[in-house]
Amino acid sequence: MNTSDTSADTENRFAHYLWGKAPAWALATDQRFSYYAYTPPELQGRQDEIPLVIVVHGTLRQPQVYRDEFVDFAHEHQCAVLAPLFPAGIEETGDIDNYKRIAFRGIRFDRVLIDMVAEYSQRYGLSFGRWYLHGFSGGGQFAHRFFYLHPERLAAVSIGAPGAVTLVDDQRDWWVGTADVRARFGVEMNLDAMRQVSALLVIGADDSGAEEVTVPPDSRHWMPDANHAGRDRQERIESLRRNLEEHGVDVQLERVAGAGHRGRLMMPAVRAFFEAVIDRQGGRPDADEMKGN
Repeated sequence: MNTSDTSADTENRFAHYLWGKAPAWALATDQRFSYYAYTPPELQGRQDEIPLVIVVHGTLRQPQVYRDEFVDFAHEHQCAVLAPLFPAGIEETGDIDNYKRIAFRGIRFDRVLIDMVAEYSQRYGLSFGRWYLHGFSGGGQFAHRFFYLHPERLAAVSIGAPGAVTLVDDQRDWWVGTADVRARFGVEMNLDAMRQVSALLVIGADDSGAEEVTVPPDSRHWMPDANHAGRDRQERIESLRRNLEEHGVDVQLERVAGAGHRGRLMMPAVRAFFEAVIDRQGGRPDADEMKGN
């Protein structure tokens, strides 16, 4: 039996599950991980580059919730939406942090996401332009660290209320700073590319979480200066803002009034930010473009 033919037949048979809200697809290169997508049906047959919105979950791992926040946005802006799932307990029972610092027990979560995008593109026959990446809480940790490693892949990055931040700092090692990025990840920090990416920092005005984010000396994440960016999420996101500004990154900080640590309450600000970047980079498609003419 030709396995590839069987796979193609299966996908053709259930093609109506591809468009719109798709089920979770296991990643072919590593089936421990999966992703949810929302793909507007009117994108079928498009040959030009499509904007891709990627939304990365927090510790509770609710990728469908974040994907669904961008359904209307996807139709309005003719873009695709991908929400990865990085399950808890990968490689280590009880672990909930695996993806946040990019590398964990030999897994490179940045490469896992890159593989997801490549597979999504191939499955749907779509070509994606630079990405619009958002993450909240643990996803915010992942998002800003991915930004440091792969700015050339991004048009915009939205970093929501990270409990721990990595500052661009060539005097401190990862994850506190970036001094050993080349040795650790095999890539050079590219500040020029980072300066081409629009960045949003977003946090609830009432979000503090000092007791949750302090790294104690007995933590696996402990290293010198683990807490030097601030005592709580507010101080840490402000430190990140100043640090990015000092390195010439186009960054804005928005505090959402009346909101604590709730990711969905950040979504209006994130959508407005992505919309502004999309409009600056070419505007919304007109009626003929939306029909593929």
